[in-house]
Amino acid sequence: MRLRLGYSSCPNDTFMFHALVTGAVSVEGVDFDVVMADIEELNARACSDDALEVTKLSVSAFGRMRERYVALQAGAALGRGCGPLVVRQRARDELGSLESLAGLRVAVPGLATTAFDLLARFGPELEPVPMRFDAIMPAVAAGEVSAGLIIHEGRFTFAAHGLEQVADLGELWETSTGTPLPLGIIAVDRAHAALGPAIETALSASVGAARADRQASADYVRLHAQEMDEDVCARHIELYVNEFSESLGAQGRRAVETLIGPGVPLWLER
Repeated sequence: MRLRLGYSSCPNDTFMFHALVTGAVSVEGVDFDVVMADIEELNARACSDDALEVTKLSVSAFGRMRERYVALQAGAALGRGCGPLVVRQRARDELGSLESLAGLRVAVPGLATTAFDLLARFGPELEPVPMRFDAIMPAVAAGEVSAGLIIHEGRFTFAAHGLEQVADLGELWETSTGTPLPLGIIAVDRAHAALGPAIETALSASVGAARADRQASADYVRLHAQEMDEDVCARHIELYVNEFSESLGAQGRRAVETLIGPGVPLWLER
């Protein structure tokens, strides 16, 4: 059986999936066709007529599609100190807090992302301007928007764009809930839920193999990391790939459930 597997080209994803998609780890009877796309593209595709069978999703987006998908407990992006940041130009001293952004144009990496969910929770009413995550910092630096909501490796590179932090939304989440921040999760459509346990086991093994031998996936990660500095790439992986990526455990599951609330059961039945 062939299943389409969607994840992003970001280093944490290519690092985690390398062993699975290259055959070092396998799922008996299943071959994967990889679909790489930006996280907001994956969110949008999951609610379309061409939804992927296995896909990474923003946790907030998954919460709105839980009738179609069931979550795996491996491959997640979840942790502490890894949340999205709101940034401004250094010259915009009047924009010193989230509240100061009320009514202003703020670039966001998609309206279905966990990042935007957090901004809506903790920030004022503003005018979101959706764009690809990698276009946000240049847009803020050019003055096209008043501020930007940055994700991924942006937390390591925003200063190089002449930007300053306004708020750390992950820090606000951790303070208010006491749980780590759940950003992304891997989901299987419910039509293929019977394969979920085997996929989950294989993905956990793939993450474990990558963490045990970081050089094994290095070429694959670099191939898809575009122009990302090697140090930034390594810091990206270090931040977003951790013990929760191998298995969410009770604490990770509680974090996901806290973010998206009650409803249709989220997890695979065992």
